[in-house]
Amino acid sequence: MTSDVPTPDPAAQKKTGRAGRDLPAAIAVGVSLVVVVLLSLFLVKDLFGIVVIVALVVAAFEISRAFATAGIRVPLPPVLAGGITMLVVGYYFEMDVAAAVMALTVIATMAWRLRSGSEGFVRDATAGIFLLSYLFLMGTFVLRMLTADDGAWRVVAFILVTIASDIGGYAAGVLFGKHPMAPTISPKKSWEGFAGSMVASVVAGILIVVYALEGPWWAGLVLGIAGVCFATLGDLCESLIKRDIGIKDMGDLLPGHGGLMDRLDSLIAVAPVAYLVMYLLV
Repeated sequence: MTSDVPTPDPAAQKKTGRAGRDLPAAIAVGVSLVVVVLLSLFLVKDLFGIVVIVALVVAAFEISRAFATAGIRVPLPPVLAGGITMLVVGYYFEMDVAAAVMALTVIATMAWRLRSGSEGFVRDATAGIFLLSYLFLMGTFVLRMLTADDGAWRVVAFILVTIASDIGGYAAGVLFGKHPMAPTISPKKSWEGFAGSMVASVVAGILIVVYALEGPWWAGLVLGIAGVCFATLGDLCESLIKRDIGIKDMGDLLPGHGGLMDRLDSLIAVAPVAYLVMYLLV
């Protein structure tokens, strides 16, 4: 999610716009990703599971490379093996099975790191467990949404409120942003942008819940509010991670966006709360 205070540099605006993005490239990439997601969701559900796995594996490599610049060596093989297994069993079985796989992966991650000695053991093992939780545990909730009879629409609802938050925050931040939300973490994010995120996400949440999920309007209201709050937290947390290790973007895979992780930061934070809201209220 981005709620950006306008940047005053006219030269930069010619290419990237007032909020610092290469807007045509960002729109093209965003539309392409949405098309891939929708086709996989409504043609073959299992194909969407593959999309989720590929996205999270790519994000794991991005974060691992970023951590390496700060001297953190993530034990990636057990994290990837366990994380992918969590996603698969979380989809085809139950969440308690996925939880057991996660617990075993935590042990495997520490065991894998043993062979490199004691120096940096806590740092590296903790980074691996963080990656397992931050990406694959969150991703499991996306696939749990998909197991419902109306699972494809539940996933669409989760993605829609997050994207609406992003777009609403971007537009309001560019047009009206004057008051930074967290200047020491992400100086371009504004309270005006947050308000725009809230309006857009709540409207999207109510519409998708009422017309696609046949749920009460107030459930859509709760989904929209929760989506904005957690998307903002996810974005700020990723910004702080990047500041801590001294990088601007997690990667450069997606023109106009940065790395794939720079687009997933809000989604993975919203996934568990969106699952919970829809499980309880819709």
